[in-house]
Amino acid sequence: MKISVGQFAPTGSVTDNLETIDRLAAQAKADGSGLVLFPEEAMLAVLKVEGSLAEAIAGNWTTFVQKLSFIAAENNIAIVAGGYEESEDSRPFNTLAVVSADGKILGTYRKIHLYDAFSYQESNSITAGPVEGTPVFEIDGLKFGVLTCYDLRFPELSRRLAVSGADVLLVAAAWFKGEHKIDHWETLLKARAIENTVWVAAAGTSSSHTIGHSAILDPMGVPIEFLGDDAEGLVTVDVTRRRIDEVREFLPVLANKRL
Repeated sequence: MKISVGQFAPTGSVTDNLETIDRLAAQAKADGSGLVLFPEEAMLAVLKVEGSLAEAIAGNWTTFVQKLSFIAAENNIAIVAGGYEESEDSRPFNTLAVVSADGKILGTYRKIHLYDAFSYQESNSITAGPVEGTPVFEIDGLKFGVLTCYDLRFPELSRRLAVSGADVLLVAAAWFKGEHKIDHWETLLKARAIENTVWVAAAGTSSSHTIGHSAILDPMGVPIEFLGDDAEGLVTVDVTRRRIDEVREFLPVLANKRL
């Protein structure tokens, strides 16, 4: 199954962002992909919002997911994309939606680990999702686990998904620029692939304050395709279960684990 990662710089307009998603989804389908992953904040970039975040997202999550469903069905491609979903208080969830190629909503994932690090406090404006909310989705015979940005720094979450059967980890991110941040991003992507012997596909935003560097890595942690920091575009790779089986033949870490 070919999968694509779409990289772009989300704006403060849900409508504009959906137009970009639609365009890149059509390109991914033309490349032969069965699934396309988009970055964190694909719906709406927080730093582009003028005024209250709660006011900016009011009613928009439902509209966003409905539009994703339409785009997926129109292009016959599964879509994973993130946005902000209203919660019971003024702080929304940071949520990923998983949509099948026929437009069916397969489920959602609400970001568990909020980015309270490097002088940023995501928890001031966002509600954390439940720790048990880490589903694995099956699409065209492959199983996918999803993570959002800061989740990548917590290996136990990726391991939980791998043990639950995930063949591919999909990482949607808006990874902030800063000293050593590109090194951290690349190292963590490789580590999550190598330690779990799974494919890793990562979509980053390419805005002025984030690093981009979207990539798809094989189960040995080898980057097969990747983008730079400011590019908008796609990377597409043929992701196979056969490659996972090959790697696990000589590197059976999941079978050998004792904890």
